[in-house]
Amino acid sequence: MKILKFLIIFISLTTPIKADLNKNLLNQLEEGGKLIFIRHAYAPGGGDPDNFNLNDCSTQRNLNKEGRDQAKYIGEFFKKNKIKIEKVLSSEWCRCKETAEIAFKDFSTNSFLNSFYSSKFAKNKEKQIKMLNNYVKKFTSDKNLILVTHYVLISEVLDYAPSSGEIVVSDKNFNMIGNIEINY
Repeated sequence: MKILKFLIIFISLTTPIKADLNKNLLNQLEEGGKLIFIRHAYAPGGGDPDNFNLNDCSTQRNLNKEGRDQAKYIGEFFKKNKIKIEKVLSSEWCRCKETAEIAFKDFSTNSFLNSFYSSKFAKNKEKQIKMLNNYVKKFTSDKNLILVTHYVLISEVLDYAPSSGEIVVSDKNFNMIGNIEINY
């Protein structure tokens, strides 16, 4: 009984706090000039198959129906909240490109957003992080930059572990401002 009372009190206290945090985050996004990292929408499994080929989506781990629905909700979130977007960049992996396509339609790919999770790509990590840093240093806009990418890159640059489809916002110095989970 005590646990139930505690749970009810906890939920009633945290709901307004979460709403206030989301309002603050939306205000930050309204200011523009933020980096918006999005981990690709839900793609069942982990890592990439052994026969992975960057140019062949049939060899990759891809979005399922839930992931495509989640990507749609991501796009709706940005439209509903009228978040200003300068540009959408995506990893070259099919699950990231499909997330960007469904959510935003207009995007381009950049290799610095690619995964370096598997040993096949781990050697690219330092180069990618350097390229990302250089790109961000040159980014000047009163709108936001969207980066559709992978768990490993987000956790490396923001020291944060995102869920599939999670939106993680930072400033240009990679200081995390907040996050929004999009449930499907």
